[in-house]
Amino acid sequence: MNRKIIIALLIAALPFAADAQFSGILNKVKTKAKQRADNKVDRGIDKSLDEIEGKKTTTTTSSASPAPKTETKEEAVEEAGPKSFTKYDFIPGEQILYYDNFEGEALAELPANWNTSGTGEVTTLDKFAGNWLRLHKPFTYLSSNQKQFGENYTIEFDVILQLKNTGWMYPEFYFGLFSSKDEPNGGNNFLKDQKKYASVVTTIYPAEFKNSKARVNSYLESRSYFTGDNKMYERLEKSYGKPVHVAIQVQKERLRMWINEDKLFDVPKAIPVGVIMNQIYFEVGHTNYSEEQYAVYVSNIKVATGKPDTRHKLIEEGKFSTTGILFDFQSAVIKPESYAVVKDIAGVLKENTSIRVKVVGHTSSDGDDKANIELSKKRAEAVKELLVNEFGLDTSRLETEGKGETQPVGDNKTKEGKVANRRVEFIKL
Repeated sequence: MNRKIIIALLIAALPFAADAQFSGILNKVKTKAKQRADNKVDRGIDKSLDEIEGKKTTTTTSSASPAPKTETKEEAVEEAGPKSFTKYDFIPGEQILYYDNFEGEALAELPANWNTSGTGEVTTLDKFAGNWLRLHKPFTYLSSNQKQFGENYTIEFDVILQLKNTGWMYPEFYFGLFSSKDEPNGGNNFLKDQKKYASVVTTIYPAEFKNSKARVNSYLESRSYFTGDNKMYERLEKSYGKPVHVAIQVQKERLRMWINEDKLFDVPKAIPVGVIMNQIYFEVGHTNYSEEQYAVYVSNIKVATGKPDTRHKLIEEGKFSTTGILFDFQSAVIKPESYAVVKDIAGVLKENTSIRVKVVGHTSSDGDDKANIELSKKRAEAVKELLVNEFGLDTSRLETEGKGETQPVGDNKTKEGKVANRRVEFIKL
């Protein structure tokens, strides 16, 4: 033990030593110091073992259904605004094939025309707008989509992994697409066997201590077609309890996948040749956590075809329309996942410096007519401000206008139609 520390402790003990033997005090000091040193070593060993076993050093067991985690100010700054997605290069398809945000679905019930091997229910969340489908272990969920995806398409959805470590491994989260050929793609047989004809599945392994990872595999006629390696994704755990945006782009055989702003995979030959996919599915793996100790939610599922030719549409045809610029619910705040679309438009305008453009906002028929006009105006102005402030375009080249719900391009009675109507147009002047 350090001699200076012993002397300091003895000096501190002298006022109380009148009736005690000095040697006894010395022995107590040495014993106490040894105990504290031993305790420190024990804590270090425990911490190392906890990390190896995938546990936190501090555990909390929740007896109630978990609510999404409250963001700290630091986390909110990190994730807020399009600038956090500056490396994001995903651009969604031009034509909407399928969309489901569970709007109008009965709460506490499985959404209409979905199928599951167990149970699931539509719910609302305090901190996040809209309806969400809660998924349960260890069940599979087939969407209500009935359309073929073609060769070139994009898939997007939001997922919330409400996870809090109490010592067990987190459940794996699977999402994928498959072909049912001539069979109904919502049939019970595909709840257990998505690999029958062809499928691609992404497995997410949530963890703590920067150990989260993901993997992509594909199958053709129940045999392995592409076997990917695990990709570490350390940042996933920072997003537990809040929406994570997943985006997939398929171009014939090629598959790219992003989680939030990060591109995790770019696999040239992941999709079996000549196979047309027509279904999306989700699955939650087994876990020892009870239903009250974890939750997985999905929403805003969108499938769209192709990749828009921004330059041709805007410069040669005189108008480019996109549903890829997204906003917060009933707000003019642009979502970060819109960054690549706006960047693409900015690039075209920078290459064609003589072009002036009117930015026009449109909404669906939901809500008040006058309010929709004002909202569409504010959204068009927000896009203009992003083009000017982030990409350096001259403000004199841009005008804005809001049309609200007055010029629909889709049927407002369908979810797909509403999404198509919530668009931003760029019109050459």
